[in-house]
Amino acid sequence: MSMRTTWRDYYELTKPRVVFLMLITAWVGMALASPGWIPMPPFIWGTLGIGLCAGSAAVVNQIVEQHLDKHMRRTQNRPVASGRVPTRSAVLFALIIGGIGFALLYLLVNPLTATLTLISQLAYALFYTLFLKHATPQNIVIGGAAGATPPLLGWTAITNHVDPHSLLLVLIIFAWTPPHFWALAIRRRQDYAAAGLPMLPVTHGVRFTQINILLYTILLILTTWLPFLTQMSHLTYFVGANILNLWFLIHTIRLYRTDSDAVAMKTFKVSIIYLMLLFVFLLVDHII
Repeated sequence: MSMRTTWRDYYELTKPRVVFLMLITAWVGMALASPGWIPMPPFIWGTLGIGLCAGSAAVVNQIVEQHLDKHMRRTQNRPVASGRVPTRSAVLFALIIGGIGFALLYLLVNPLTATLTLISQLAYALFYTLFLKHATPQNIVIGGAAGATPPLLGWTAITNHVDPHSLLLVLIIFAWTPPHFWALAIRRRQDYAAAGLPMLPVTHGVRFTQINILLYTILLILTTWLPFLTQMSHLTYFVGANILNLWFLIHTIRLYRTDSDAVAMKTFKVSIIYLMLLFVFLLVDHII
């Protein structure tokens, strides 16, 4: 029986919740790069361009991994894996929205932002998905750099140059990615094993992964201090960040002490809220 494709299937292909979180970090990058209010043209066109390119990378990821997605409960109902969107249609969709996104950034923002966005898009959709994800259990650590670029892209959309402070924002997301993803990987380790992916809980066990989550959380906490220590941000951010750090650390310690998949999933969900609120504190501190 053929399946009817709807606009919701194409919308789901772009991983809108992931893209929205990326855009929040990009908006904060724009705000911190602006001495006053964010200029509207780069904000509007930058948001559209970065969002469309991120969505395109998400589509390519699902096209390439559809044979793996079919073996995992978390992903088997994705539009391409389930057959709701034909592969050819998904490829065309990715090319169209990716091309529009790049054109908007190049023509209406600046070539630097367009180029950096394209590099991060290719790094995630091709290098990470095609090679790195299958090559090493440290895949998410190395590949996390591609997903950490949105605040840098937001910053360059305003300033048209790479500033050291923008790289601090990238570093925070880079340090956040392993404990965030490995918590989910613990919960879904059987799926990854069935798909033949060398995720850390599959290759080295849950206990080793729990230790790494805790160690990376400590590294993350130290990283979140850098905006304050470099006087990029002030006391409002520092207090808020440490409240969030304590909250996240409590959950990772709890995960370290138990083998519960429910605790692993809770830690994963907390990590998403943590990152969102951390960047909100950066924004509030800047406004104040």
